[in-house]
Amino acid sequence: MDALEIADWHNIVILTGAGISAESGLSTFRGADGLWENHRVEEVATPEAFARDPAMVYRFYNARRQQLMNVSPNAAHRALAELERCWSSQITLISQNVDDLHQRAGSKALLSMHGELAKMRCKSTERVHDAPVNFDGADLCPCCQLPGNLRPHVVWFGEMPLHMDEITLRLADCDAFIAIGTSATVYPAAGFVSLAQAAGAVTLEINPEPTSASSQFDHHWRGPATEQVPRLVAALLGPHR
Repeated sequence: MDALEIADWHNIVILTGAGISAESGLSTFRGADGLWENHRVEEVATPEAFARDPAMVYRFYNARRQQLMNVSPNAAHRALAELERCWSSQITLISQNVDDLHQRAGSKALLSMHGELAKMRCKSTERVHDAPVNFDGADLCPCCQLPGNLRPHVVWFGEMPLHMDEITLRLADCDAFIAIGTSATVYPAAGFVSLAQAAGAVTLEINPEPTSASSQFDHHWRGPATEQVPRLVAALLGPHR
């Protein structure tokens, strides 16, 4: 495992992916066969799918919210929340996950670039609301009071990820970029390491195994996030814990 010189770190950007939540027992949506929970992407994860068969899409995401009720934040989620609470400078936590495990662990300043499963969005006003475990086209929208106007607050294929302007600004001003539990091979997240390095940042990948993007990082810590992230946070906070 690489040693890091962290004394000069002030502004840190952290990207988390499916691997961190998998350690809580939450299965990733997309399997090795390319299916999302036995559905083709085109059936449940595109705007066209929602227009064609909204009932199926509602059922799919209702089932995913049901799954969330059976899992809890793990040591890596909790360590990142502690880092946010105790770090004296700036921490930017970006997640590619749509689960709420970071929030439940205590993270407050989270940029969920692919949306949030526990939220729903009005198609007319774009306002975001807390979602019940189950909702569908019969539910009245809280803001416009119309049925059929609510959709999952999840970024589907063909849609632009959220918070990209803020993420780009944070990457351009960071001292360190850390990717945890993600292959970081799908754009725009695949470009984050290059943006950080262009700003002069140190880059660290935390993953159990090498990925196709590993060669882009300066440092690599191999092992489960539940072991490596608490280790990193302990090193960063040191005597301030």
